[in-house]
Amino acid sequence: METSPQFRLILAVIISSLIAFRSYRRKSLDLSGGVAGFLVMTIHFTAGFRYGALLLVFFLTSSKLTKVGEEKKRRVDVEFKEGGQRNWVQVLCNGGIASVLVVIACTLTGWQDKCLDSKESTIVTALIGGIIGHYACCNGDTWSSELGVLSDSQPRLITTLKPVKKGTNGGVTKAGLLAAVAAGATVGVTFLVFGLFTARCASDVALKQLLVLPVSTIAGLCGSLIDSLLGATIQFSGFCSVRNKVVGKPGPTVKKIAGVDILDNNGVNFVSILLTSVLTSIASVYIF
Repeated sequence: METSPQFRLILAVIISSLIAFRSYRRKSLDLSGGVAGFLVMTIHFTAGFRYGALLLVFFLTSSKLTKVGEEKKRRVDVEFKEGGQRNWVQVLCNGGIASVLVVIACTLTGWQDKCLDSKESTIVTALIGGIIGHYACCNGDTWSSELGVLSDSQPRLITTLKPVKKGTNGGVTKAGLLAAVAAGATVGVTFLVFGLFTARCASDVALKQLLVLPVSTIAGLCGSLIDSLLGATIQFSGFCSVRNKVVGKPGPTVKKIAGVDILDNNGVNFVSILLTSVLTSIASVYIF
């Protein structure tokens, strides 16, 4: 299904406007997040429907999961916001890198969707692999966090495996890790399904595209583990005796649990997404 960039731009503006406005009304995004989300979505859909689909799968599923068990999350998360409202910083941390990658990839391909095929183009394959890794990481980390905190099992710090309080950065559970695996696989399935309509591949190349599924699944798990490792080491976690919650900043009433105060949650997300994108990009070049 070949479409012109001009047609995709018009459709992108319509789709992005509707989704951004709906998300603002439902408190999934604040005003700044709505504006940033509109720009990011417009870039993705103009670049290609498959890239837009990857973004939407991440955004819609994460928004839905954020609202699951809100009351329980409110008791644990000191920064809890109704509906999980995301601002422009969070939107760009979760979509900025991919936006740059899709623009570069589509510029190199003449705004046509391509298959993962290093023989045809190593650079394009690396860029597409990076995009897959980006959203596998985003989805994996979000599903892991949103579902893991609802688990009845006590999380363990990834660096020491010692039990820690829920909400501790770097704390992992079996449920959370399984959620990350499922999230990565969901990204892979989305890429493959939409690719049937948007990309034309030779028969041997088309068959090899199925390897996207295990690649994205592993990327989802690895992205979540990288995020947890960074959270346990360069992001502060402490227990506040006044709020009776785990907090992310040191203070006179805060007893340290783990980590040092170098990056906040947005910084950790950005770095983990960047690392996962790079690793998936390199793997894609060798696999495809």
